[in-house]
Amino acid sequence: MGHHHHHSLEGRALLTAVILNVVITLTQIVGGIWSGSLALLSDAVHNLSDVLSLVIAWWANRISKKPRTEEKTFGYKRAETIAALFNSTFLFGIAVFLIVESLDRLIHPQSVTADLVIWLGVLSILLNGLSVFLLKEHEHENLNIRAAYLHLLTDVMTSFAVVLGGILIKYFHVLWIDSLVSILIAVYLMKSSYPLIRESIDILMQGAPPNINIEDIKRSIESKFNEVENLHHIHLWRLDEKTVHFEAHVDFDEDLNLSKATETIGEIEKFLKEKFGINHVTLQPEFNRRDRKELIYRED
Repeated sequence: MGHHHHHSLEGRALLTAVILNVVITLTQIVGGIWSGSLALLSDAVHNLSDVLSLVIAWWANRISKKPRTEEKTFGYKRAETIAALFNSTFLFGIAVFLIVESLDRLIHPQSVTADLVIWLGVLSILLNGLSVFLLKEHEHENLNIRAAYLHLLTDVMTSFAVVLGGILIKYFHVLWIDSLVSILIAVYLMKSSYPLIRESIDILMQGAPPNINIEDIKRSIESKFNEVENLHHIHLWRLDEKTVHFEAHVDFDEDLNLSKATETIGEIEKFLKEKFGINHVTLQPEFNRRDRKELIYRED
């Protein structure tokens, strides 16, 4: 019940953040057009990407909780990883677009209504700050929530930059600062979204967790369990960012009976969970099998 309630709170926080960002986006689009500020429009486009990312994050959060079926034996856990990849890639694309537009504006400066830029920037800081507060306690839970949280946190920071730009334009008439703020926003977006893109792709490609070394696993098991002669044909991957799967062939040094082999495999599973945090283990026991003993089986 508590686990379900926790996920319900996650979904509610995401939905509230969506509503707040719709308000921010609409006001900034109108204000950006009215004031002629590319920085404000950049922030509006960024907030629009947040609306889309939060909707997808909310949807993925619900889908990922669906039970496993005969057709989907792993369930829908990777829905959140796919959502995180889409969101971070979209954000990276928005950043590239903003840089192109900002460079054009540097070449062809335009007048900006500074007061409107300042007040709408302040509004964005307040509403995005509330959204960040709502998601803060959930952001460590999974990649999907973290991606949404990161979107909102960067919004707060970029809105501060927009307000600062508006102040400089108002009091010092530095028109190029609007384009500079846009470029800085874009560079920050690219820097923050790239690690999420890389990690999401790594999970979808069934990459091994970066903090676990397969050679260490092999050495640890062969040294701890005397009856294990060789560990080979290993597969190690993440189903999502929390669930780590491990499978391997285990060569025993003698012809163990089934109950003893089962007991040893159980002990190895417990050892892998405690030492390496691997929570799903599949081991194939073998004795005198003439197969290739490669650590990683490579097809010819």
